[in-house]
Amino acid sequence: MRPKDRISYFYDGDVGSVYFGPNHPMKPHRLCMTHHLVLSYELHTKMEIYRPHKAYPAELAQFHSPDYVEFLHRITPDTQHLFPNDLAKYNLGEDCPVFENLFEFCQIYAGGTIDAARRLNNQLCDIAINWAGGLHHAKKCEASGFCYINDLVLGILELLKYHARVLYIDIDVHHGDGVEEAFYFTDRVMTVSFHKFGDMFFPGTGDVKEIGGKEGKFYAINVPLKDGIDDTSFTRLFKAIISKVVETYQPGAIVLQCGADSLAGDRLGCFNLSIDGHSECVRFVKKFNLPLLVTGGGGYTKENVARCWVVETGVLLDTELPNEIPENEYFKYFAPDYSLKIPRGNIVLENLNSKSYLSAIKVQVLENLRNIQHAPSVQMQEVCSTRFLYSRF
Repeated sequence: MRPKDRISYFYDGDVGSVYFGPNHPMKPHRLCMTHHLVLSYELHTKMEIYRPHKAYPAELAQFHSPDYVEFLHRITPDTQHLFPNDLAKYNLGEDCPVFENLFEFCQIYAGGTIDAARRLNNQLCDIAINWAGGLHHAKKCEASGFCYINDLVLGILELLKYHARVLYIDIDVHHGDGVEEAFYFTDRVMTVSFHKFGDMFFPGTGDVKEIGGKEGKFYAINVPLKDGIDDTSFTRLFKAIISKVVETYQPGAIVLQCGADSLAGDRLGCFNLSIDGHSECVRFVKKFNLPLLVTGGGGYTKENVARCWVVETGVLLDTELPNEIPENEYFKYFAPDYSLKIPRGNIVLENLNSKSYLSAIKVQVLENLRNIQHAPSVQMQEVCSTRFLYSRF
């Protein structure tokens, strides 16, 4: 019998206290709600809980341009009017506003993902969770889609110090464009994104034809979906594609972005997934028994985000949670049922994904995978028994 997974969980209460603004859909408060559910279900007793370090500017600049990091560091709501050209250059504004403690917010959520990767690298845990992370749209030189620093790219870069190949999986309703772009030309990282595509839906990328370039050709996989996809369709497609990806690519570690805006009734989403369907993807990935870094992501109906991520924490701990939510500081947000199930009142959209459409997408993805004859070989020079340096990136 396999020993139980050792799980590290990263949380800093300060990350949930920042405020994007009155009409902004991103509410970091959802992270406090998630954490209090974790506590009320006593899941913290089954994990090692860590407060992440605040990532240093030099760590953020492992991916981001130093000038962009420096600007994020010094800009404040009181001084932003002095830098109109820089705000435009770095795409700060309506979607990505400048708010109080912005840089510290970035340092905390990025520090959590970097720390998670380091603990996995040092074999101090089997699974590492940072629900504050998963901000997959941020680019090297600019903010995008509510994301300022791309913690996922930083975490993957950390994992690449110890693993020849890293698999990135994204189940957010939006395409994981920032992560795909960062690794588009390398076979060291395979990116797989399941997302809504078409109808000018943000960010507008993620067609099945986007497959990577140069050494990374066929190492970017996109699964473009239409409105209303349900549990059965989504999980069937997810399992078929991910099982083939793992078999073909043979990653040393997996990063799983669990954006909860793919749930039914999300304020910005258009899928029909229940928490059971969403968490089934997490359960499936866990079964590969590979080092696993799990993050949050999008999710704009905050009580459902908290429900989803506490259930998925339970899944990672092999712990089934009772449907009745225990008393906690945010109990009133879960009215009127006070249960983990998403209230049935959420809008049910028609599933526009026909069987023939999903079958065609699956055939195309599996055909692209066949172009990878075997997992890429990376020459390695062993250093100090546990760490490897790689001949190329």
